[in-house]
Amino acid sequence: MNTRVKRLVLPLGGAVIATGMIAASLTTAAAASSTAPVADGLATSQASALKTVAAWTAGNGKRLKAAAKFTADSAVQGKIKLGGGDAAPDGKTGVVPPIGQEKVTPTKVKNVNLPRTIGKVFFRLNGKDYWCSASSIQGKHRNLVATAGHCVYDVDSNRDTLDEWIFIPGYYQGKAPWGIYPGKSAYTHFDFGTYEDFDSDYAFVTVYNGVTADSWNSPKWEDAGRLGDNVGGQGFAWNQKIGQPVYAFGYPAGVHPDGDQPYSGHTPKYCYGKTTAAGVASAFKAEAQIAIKCSFTAGASGGPWIAQYSSTKRLGYINGVTSLVGDSDGNDRYDFATSPYFDSETYAVYTLASNLGSGPIAKPAS
Repeated sequence: MNTRVKRLVLPLGGAVIATGMIAASLTTAAAASSTAPVADGLATSQASALKTVAAWTAGNGKRLKAAAKFTADSAVQGKIKLGGGDAAPDGKTGVVPPIGQEKVTPTKVKNVNLPRTIGKVFFRLNGKDYWCSASSIQGKHRNLVATAGHCVYDVDSNRDTLDEWIFIPGYYQGKAPWGIYPGKSAYTHFDFGTYEDFDSDYAFVTVYNGVTADSWNSPKWEDAGRLGDNVGGQGFAWNQKIGQPVYAFGYPAGVHPDGDQPYSGHTPKYCYGKTTAAGVASAFKAEAQIAIKCSFTAGASGGPWIAQYSSTKRLGYINGVTSLVGDSDGNDRYDFATSPYFDSETYAVYTLASNLGSGPIAKPAS
């Protein structure tokens, strides 16, 4: 992957974040390769996963409700010209089909129905609680989440993975309609974890089975089953032609450079447009990202870019995740969002993560 240059662009999910430590399952030789996937543990045992859930839900879930969108450490100013980047396929086009509503017959609908797969990831950094956007994605064991790399790894202080990481699909004001899914292991590209290269600002996270309870403070958590069985999973696409339309979903909540705050972060929003070359963003070493016209602000980081999206099935193919936002006309309003270009190396990271199981952390309901 290239080393990029970033300009007037803001990391939607926070200050430059990314790392990744090599798991024991990866050999030293593989780790030395610039194309080798990087893995690191989150909650590496069932006990630690339950402890993470208990920490977030104590006090009637007050930490969840008080968590802040993950924002950058500086405002972005100036006019940015799109185009001229190096994003391009590096092999044959490929897709992995979605799961969840295969038997639903597609019909024309007037409105864009939001996917059930999207939600928020919550984590702790330097003693503070934050959230990003994310989505369930198809995997062999139906336990996989796609998000931005900087919503999983802390590059800013070289601390590897973020603490107490959970995914809540359909989260809304303290509610978890399909359960809480603690992260088990995170997988990203070597260049992101090593060089903080936002051309590889994506991560695939295996999660344990979800847990539910009658109340946040319940001492007995019950097994809610696998993520993909509960909300489905978007398909995955790589080496796609630039210029195709996508829907970008996420939970924007931050302010524009002019101070306006158009989104609350309580509900998911979407942008729609055709992808284009994003250009070079040197501050984040980004030379090969793609972009769409979009007014998303902080909080939308990690949200999926879905191609061939069906509003009837609420499924399509994830072909990117929101990474950065910027201002292309210099009016102090964010008007485009970027994503890493998903190529064969992205597919290699995805494949490693998608073949690994997680299992339950609580007993099934009696």
